[in-house]
Amino acid sequence: MDLKSGYPFWSVKNGLMYAFPRLEADLRCDVAVIGGGITGALIADELARHGHDVAVVEQRDIGWGSTSASTALLQYEIDTHLLDLALRFGEDAAVLAYRACAEAIPMLRSVAADLRDVAFEPRDSLYYASHRWHRGTLEDEARLRARHGFEVEWLDRDALQTRYGFEAPGAILSACAAVVDPYRMASRLFHRLLAGGTGVYDRTRIVDLSPGARQVTLRTEGGQRIVARHVVVAAGYASQHWLSARVASNRSSYAMITDPIDDAHLGVLAHTLVWESARPYLYMRTTDDGRLLVGGEDDAVDVPARRDARVQKKAARLRRKVKALFPRLAINPAFSWAGTFAETDDGLPFFGAHPQQGPRVHFAMAYGGNGITYSMLGAGLLRAAIERRRHPLASLFAFSRV
Repeated sequence: MDLKSGYPFWSVKNGLMYAFPRLEADLRCDVAVIGGGITGALIADELARHGHDVAVVEQRDIGWGSTSASTALLQYEIDTHLLDLALRFGEDAAVLAYRACAEAIPMLRSVAADLRDVAFEPRDSLYYASHRWHRGTLEDEARLRARHGFEVEWLDRDALQTRYGFEAPGAILSACAAVVDPYRMASRLFHRLLAGGTGVYDRTRIVDLSPGARQVTLRTEGGQRIVARHVVVAAGYASQHWLSARVASNRSSYAMITDPIDDAHLGVLAHTLVWESARPYLYMRTTDDGRLLVGGEDDAVDVPARRDARVQKKAARLRRKVKALFPRLAINPAFSWAGTFAETDDGLPFFGAHPQQGPRVHFAMAYGGNGITYSMLGAGLLRAAIERRRHPLASLFAFSRV
């Protein structure tokens, strides 16, 4: 599956950080993780740190799929408003999901603190109304979040102009957000796992998955067999390959990144994630070397050749949108790219077993704009499932909810 187009910044910046071996022999383990991106890294790390014998297999080079194209905004805010989630699942369940995502940010910070230079940095998050008719909904959203203890501040048009220098009907400001270099974080985690004795194998494609009553047998393209007590399918958007019916829709998202900009010119953008209420939404963040990363312009195209052809035009549109907000900011695009992403109908991920594959095959589908945040939560949820313990998010993130 061709997941990206153009020149994703993390690939260009970091290159291929580590060489991991290909699987050349049969093996047995407690848990086999299919997928060598940031989701698989966080899950494998969680399991290995708690005594499980883990083996990871990735069909590409480690971290070279969607992780290298991720824009890595770490937020507790789900693509679906708390208001809408409450209408669908009830207020308690909606708040549980939002609160868990808020708790995931410091959890990710703790993981990043044990790694070397993964560019994890805290940020504010500014969610602004794209149109005047969005203002009322965002004000209601801010009130509901505040009522449940989330630290948010409502900024009206004048306050937004004074503090952030652009025009919009209003915005929700939150301090619970962060950014990271996702490819570097995944690579560092896998390198540490390998050094600690965990098997990490790239360029190893799984072509068959056969669940049994006591174990799951995997067969690679090269003919090797992996026998595991449990399997976690963390293959990103390719995970749906193992199910007969799709549970999410694949789309394309586009991004561009500028040359480094002096902090004096970036102003508040240096420490604030900015995104909008329109769908698809424009969003912005900075990197540790002072570049402005801009994403959005999502569309329903899932054909690599068509996506490739759109990258430059989409990047030009993203540049124009940023210039409309910040006309004095010098925007000189250095790289632009596109990537496949999937979104669920309700904005929530899927973690856990699916009836089609049985109780020993666990899926990690951290779909939507909160992919890395969801992955951090899913690591603990799946460990609980494998250890046959209850987890408060298990039913909300389960396939059975749909």
